[in-house]
Amino acid sequence: MATPASVERAWHVVDVSGLTLGRAATKIAHVLRGKHKTTFTPHVDTGDFVIVVNAHKIHLTGKKWEIKLYQDHSLFPGGLTTRTAAQLLAHKPTELVRRAVWGMLPKGPLGRRMVKKLKIYAAAEHPHAAQKPTPMSAAQE
Repeated sequence: MATPASVERAWHVVDVSGLTLGRAATKIAHVLRGKHKTTFTPHVDTGDFVIVVNAHKIHLTGKKWEIKLYQDHSLFPGGLTTRTAAQLLAHKPTELVRRAVWGMLPKGPLGRRMVKKLKIYAAAEHPHAAQKPTPMSAAQE
């Protein structure tokens, strides 16, 4: 069993341009959770860091750009904001990927620690070159 002190974290970079959102999100969540390691322990955060680039070029199938809805609430009366996937991509290009990956991680303190290791950028550049990330394929196999 892994302990928090014995976990070694690597950095991975994923280019999601042209990839389907759900398929890419499952691969990213798999690595964030640490299931790709032999030392996977369900109650310990054994996952690696994941850098996602080109988030604004993500792909959705069918009519999901117009039909899929994302809701936010300001916690004030009447503060419900509903956006389609196309509107959310135009407003916050990284939020589509973040919400898809968060839906596949465990909820609670462990999942919140895991999602902090996810770095998403709309463009192809990222400021994590010093960590020497290795390319990771999220393409459909």
